[in-house]
Amino acid sequence: MSRRILIVDDEAGVRSALGQLLEYEGYEVKAVSNGADGIAAYERLRPQLVFLDVKMAGMDGLEALRHIRQLDPGATVVMISGHATIQTAVEATQLGAYDILEKPLDTDRILVLLRNALQHLSLQEENAQLRASIESRYEIVGKSFAIRTLVGQIEKVGVTPARVLITGENGTGKELVARAVHRLSPRLQKPFVEVNCAAIPSELIESELFGHMKGSFTGAVQDRAGKFEQADKGTIFLDEIGDMSPSAQAKVLRVLQDGEITRIGGSKRIQVDVRVLAATNKDLQEEIAAGRFREDLFYRLNVVPLHVPPLRERRDDIPLLAQYFSDQLSRREGAPVRELDASAVEALTQMEWPGNVRELRNTIERLLILASGPRVTSADVARLTGARHADSASLGSLLDIATFEAFKDAAERAFLLHKLREFEWNVSETARALDMPRSNLYKKIERYSLEREQ
Repeated sequence: MSRRILIVDDEAGVRSALGQLLEYEGYEVKAVSNGADGIAAYERLRPQLVFLDVKMAGMDGLEALRHIRQLDPGATVVMISGHATIQTAVEATQLGAYDILEKPLDTDRILVLLRNALQHLSLQEENAQLRASIESRYEIVGKSFAIRTLVGQIEKVGVTPARVLITGENGTGKELVARAVHRLSPRLQKPFVEVNCAAIPSELIESELFGHMKGSFTGAVQDRAGKFEQADKGTIFLDEIGDMSPSAQAKVLRVLQDGEITRIGGSKRIQVDVRVLAATNKDLQEEIAAGRFREDLFYRLNVVPLHVPPLRERRDDIPLLAQYFSDQLSRREGAPVRELDASAVEALTQMEWPGNVRELRNTIERLLILASGPRVTSADVARLTGARHADSASLGSLLDIATFEAFKDAAERAFLLHKLREFEWNVSETARALDMPRSNLYKKIERYSLEREQ
């Protein structure tokens, strides 16, 4: 890729000599004679590298550097000085200059600096692309009213320091919400540390959160910082907080109150500046009533509650999610490239999704791998998923029915199908539970063409 380089120097000889050298090396060069023109040229061209003279008539190079860095905090600027002093070098570095060259310019020094600066720029671009790729994995996809409402709440709370409690069923995307809150916060460039409280044994959770000192327990062979220390100045995400042990809950409460942690086996208090986001799939009010969760901790965490809706409440998003997962899996994770046809998308939209978005993603991956042709069809969906349709259970689909009689039939069909599934198609047990004669239930099964899924 051709690199653009801007030269800003009031000496025509310097502009000419440096420009010829850079053009000979294959770079696209623009040269101007003063700071004001340099700022305008930078804004227009967005060059990858700037050579900027320190001493110029009118606006000097340091002032021009300040303006360029305001336009683009990532600008790579090399200062040029006829009589550089330590003070000038320090000031230029503080303003964000990449390096400083002394006049007369040395060709070999320029070429070495040029190579290093552009390698540094390439690494920055690769890191930015990698970061964008990683962040896209945590994108919240959807345009339903429920998701638009949630995104609006995230945008409001993200920029604040408030603690957030995220609730929702398993697989709805609570981690995505936590990451979105972190991305919008002033702590974006600081760590985002995730802790799954349900996955860590209760005897290890305190060590994981607060760290330990060497010898404090069997297996503690060295000092170790905990997750709160690792998240200092950033965000800690306590996933499945409802599964945390009572003793750990008490220590987390103390951290929220005092902003200090003490490692296991240690006596020194360590200050931490951490924004706490928590998530749970449990009803914490019920957990409090049962004595399994501290009420005072709940109120500390629940400053701003965010609820992530289950997939059944946002069916309008299923086509978007299906296409998003299909593209992501094919492009980044090596799954076969197959098109989802309209009938397949409709079938997916009508299915039950007890595992929510996570289950949908896994299903899309299975369809891409195992579908029989270049397109995923409704037949593939039925064959590979068991066609767990929600046509009978979806309130939205029932409300779309035109007449009252048709609505009653559809509702009765839905209810009977649900009960038959519940009792694994044992007609006698189902009829007994419904307080209905078995012969009557058989007639209704025949009337509604109810069939057990294979």
